[in-house]
Amino acid sequence: MIPRAALLLGLAGVLPFAWGALSSWLPGLAPGWLPQRLVGPYVQVFYGSVILSFMSGVLWGFATRAEGRRAAIGYAVSVLPALWVAFLVGGGWERSSVVLIAGFVGLLALDRGFQRQGLAPGWWLRLRLLLTAFVVACLALPLL
Repeated sequence: MIPRAALLLGLAGVLPFAWGALSSWLPGLAPGWLPQRLVGPYVQVFYGSVILSFMSGVLWGFATRAEGRRAAIGYAVSVLPALWVAFLVGGGWERSSVVLIAGFVGLLALDRGFQRQGLAPGWWLRLRLLLTAFVVACLALPLL
């Protein structure tokens, strides 16, 4: 079972993605004084870049539970989401949204690997699947 706090905080973390999707489809929803970077796909790209990079830190934390070669591989793999953002996000919101969708889907493979090795909590993959489904759907909506 996913701990209640982890579930609620994880779902709260989806709110900027949902706001971006909603304000893309209903542009009049956003107040005029709100900067453009906090509306529509722009907030999604910014926030998605932050969250995907943050997930590198989470995976790094899982890697600390391993030793030797397993730890070294875990540390190396854990930096992939941040490097993905650093080198691939950019070139407009459309391209960046697609890159982020691929990054979040790819992150699931890393999550699964850490869980299979017993380095992530037993409930971790269920939480990540749920959150990734919401994030990917929100990132995809402005592209439609």
